[in-house]
Amino acid sequence: MENEEIMTGDMLVETIENQLSDGEPLVVKETLMRLVMTGTPREEAIQMMACALSIEVFDVMKNEGKFDLKRYSENLAALPEMPWEDDIQS
Repeated sequence: MENEEIMTGDMLVETIENQLSDGEPLVVKETLMRLVMTGTPREEAIQMMACALSIEVFDVMKNEGKFDLKRYSENLAALPEMPWEDDIQS
């Protein structure tokens, strides 16, 4: 991984903001709306969404695979719960 660029938290947040601006994927906007409507402050919702995105970015880098929109969507749907945290901490 020496020459690969690691995405920082700020880059992940910027990517979420870009996805919102572009309207792609639509699930990102839907997730933000759902979280905000249930009382999560926007900034906190964006941070949670960036965590869901980081799971995909990490998997792509680790396994040299393709971005899995289905799994990303499932992780976004799970928010505000973050069931993948148990996998990371073990």
